[in-house]
This record gives sequence, structure tokens and C-alpha cells, in this order.
Amino acid sequence: MNGYVFLVDTPVKLGLTGKFKAPSPEWIHLTRILLDYELIVMTEGTLYIADDRSHYVVKKGEYLLLTPQSNQYGYKTSDCSFYWLHFSCRSEINAVDLSKAIPSYKAGRIIIPQQGSLKNIEKIIVMMKQLQDSVRCYGEKTLNDYMSTSILCEMYNQQYFIESSPEKKSNQQIYNDILDYIKWNCHENIRVSYIAEYFGYNEKYLSHLFTKISGTSLKQYILLQKMEVAKFILSDTNNSISEIGAQLGYGDCHNFMKCFKKIIGLTPTEYRNAYSKRLLFYK
Repeated sequence: MNGYVFLVDTPVKLGLTGKFKAPSPEWIHLTRILLDYELIVMTEGTLYIADDRSHYVVKKGEYLLLTPQSNQYGYKTSDCSFYWLHFSCRSEINAVDLSKAIPSYKAGRIIIPQQGSLKNIEKIIVMMKQLQDSVRCYGEKTLNDYMSTSILCEMYNQQYFIESSPEKKSNQQIYNDILDYIKWNCHENIRVSYIAEYFGYNEKYLSHLFTKISGTSLKQYILLQKMEVAKFILSDTNNSISEIGAQLGYGDCHNFMKCFKKIIGLTPTEYRNAYSKRLLFYK
């Protein structure tokens, strides 16, 4: 797996950004010479795209980084939706083989594998929505360049920085299993008692263990994850507030709005309106 080393002691330069939605299931990516770097973050379906080096299959929850001066084209119909970001940047080296060695960390540079899964795609989508809002609202180059750099740095951190306290190491499996359970059941009415019963642990013990490892109570973590998903849905769809609350397991819309306001500091409507200028492309 190749990776790319970017120097970010100064910000990258934003080219264009937006969200793309295939106009039909028969859509195929256009053929062109890519002039700068392109980051693609998939939100729905599967993208079949190729360049001079390889044919790529990019699925929901994954990303792909394509390089400048390459011949880019679609090789198969792709019924999909994705966010994209074109940028230029100073590179320390063209590519590194991450299967052999990961370059040591140095301040002012980041390493991004060419393709992979994102641990928290919702956070990336929200950041890309904020960038698009900035492009529409201000069109101010410095702000947009720094926001683009922040997206790349967030991707880098999601790839390489993992909490590794001694307590977490000794209970790594159950901790990761709980995180996965919450991730895949975030749209349900999750309770700590349900998680404890599912994994066969005492509720108080499991809550205590999770708090020692993460620094956050299990109940609070569940709420925080639900609100992250809510932010993503608010940013990426036109679903009503009551629909979003129901999607996240809230039987009472008012309870959902109260929780969102408490955690985020804005009502769901205020949050949606703050980043309302999405750039949607169909070609």
C-alpha cells in the first residue's frame, strides 16, 4: 500500500470541493487528466475509478487519494455518492511503501495511505461540509486553505493515533467490541444495561472499566456518538428533525432536541442552518 507524505507547516492550497451524487445507476466517472490531488470520501454505494497505476473499488465509509498528472477515468457504472476535495501541496516524497515501513513522525508533515477506511467518517463529512459552507459564505482563500489542511490532518490522526493506556491495552478486545457495538447500533435505543447483557458482564463493572479506559462514562459516550451521527445526518440530508430523532432511537423528538442542544450547544435547526450551503454536483 502506497502512502503520501505532505508538508503541512504551511497550509495546502484548496482547488475545488463539493459533494457528488450520481444522476443515475448508469453513471460512469468522466475521463480526464487530474491536475492536482483529489481526496474522495464515500458516503453511499461503490465507486469504480482508475488511473495510470491501478483500478480502484471505493466503498461506503472508505476514502481514496488520487495524485496529480494522472489519467483518471471510470471503468464501470457507479451508483454512488461522495464528497471530494481537490488540493495542491508540497510533498516531501512522491510516495512511500507503507507495507515495508511507516516513516517516523516529524512535526509539520502528515502521512496518508492512498486508500483505506475511516474510523470516524462522520467527523470528516462534517468538516467537509464546514469547508463548503466557508467557500460559499466567504470565498476567503486563507481560511479555506487552512480548513482543507485540517481535514487532511484529521484523516492522518484517525489513521495513526490510537490511545494506548495500560488499562486499555489489558482490556483491548472488550473495549473495541463495545465501541463497535455502539457504532453499529447507534440508531437503536442503546442502554448500558443492554450492552452489559449482550457481552455477559455486570453493568457496574463494565461501566467502570469503560470509564477507566476512555475517561468518559459509557452512558456519556453513547450520547456523544449519537450526537456525532446526528450532526452528520443534519449536514448531509434534508431529513426532518423528528425523522432524525427517530433514526437515532429517540421516541420523543423533544428529548432528542434537548440532548442535542445540551451536547452541541445549538439546536438541531441552528446547527443545520449554520452549515446550510452544501455544494451538490450531479455531472
